Amino acid sequence: MTTYVFNVIFAVIWVAITGSATLLNLVFGFFLASLALWIVRGEMGGPGYWRRVNRIISLVLLFLKELARSAFRVAVLVLSPRLVVKPGIFAFPLTVERDFEITLLANLITLTPGTLSVDVSEDCKTLYVHALDCSDPEAARRDIAEGFERKILEAFR
Repeated sequence: MTTYVFNVIFAVIWVAITGSATLLNLVFGFFLASLALWIVRGEMGGPGYWRRVNRIISLVLLFLKELARSAFRVAVLVLSPRLVVKPGIFAFPLTVERDFEITLLANLITLTPGTLSVDVSEDCKTLYVHALDCSDPEAARRDIAEGFERKILEAFR
């Protein structure tokens, strides 16, 4: 029953994303959802699947929270009468090891206002991050490690 509910939800999401609310498109979305759910059928329903889903949702919620906080901080910084910024680049030692995890972390940092992933070292052990306010790089490193990086490790390991 749960798989059927997911199938219907995914089909409705397909219709919303494509912007074509026709019966044929809904049936096609239902077929695509059935195929996707069939591919992950071994993972569906087990306790590991739902634990991973909860961890990914937790990562998304953390990103949305950090997005709002950073956007507010950048807006206050930019709108203040005296623009007091100390931009800089700092090195962030990576705990994540797989390419997917490094890419996800770099993208989450880049999508957060006020920060930008610049480069990854050749040995994939260090991520270089540009920050609009780099007055306390140690605090920025700690925020990334205890926030995004920890959640990525929880969700994908």
